[in-house]
Amino acid sequence: QVQLVESGGGLVQAGGSLRLSCTASTRTVSTYAIGWFRQAPGKEREFVATINWSGSRTYYANSVTGRFTISVDSAKNTVYLQMRSLKPEDTATYYCAAGWSTTDSKSHYPYWGQGTQVTVSS
Repeated sequence: QVQLVESGGGLVQAGGSLRLSCTASTRTVSTYAIGWFRQAPGKEREFVATINWSGSRTYYANSVTGRFTISVDSAKNTVYLQMRSLKPEDTATYYCAAGWSTTDSKSHYPYWGQGTQVTVSS
């Protein structure tokens, strides 16, 4: 069992930056990949980025490539999502999840956090 806690969400103006954190409750998280997903009101939950625990493999959605960066601090059991050049369409609840591989498929992530809200004003 892996418990995940997200933090770092908030309100930011378009063009601004935020850094989200996802902290895992157990050291066994090192056997998982960690993904970030987001869900806007009335929309499906969509993939944002994923990383393996060594940090050697990352994968991003086209919509965030070049603006978002995912990284791992294994000493802190934490995965970060650095978000830059934020747009109003980035507004959503952001979730981190632990899964078996660095994939964009939600079904491959059995463990989820509770989410953190990101709101980008125009």
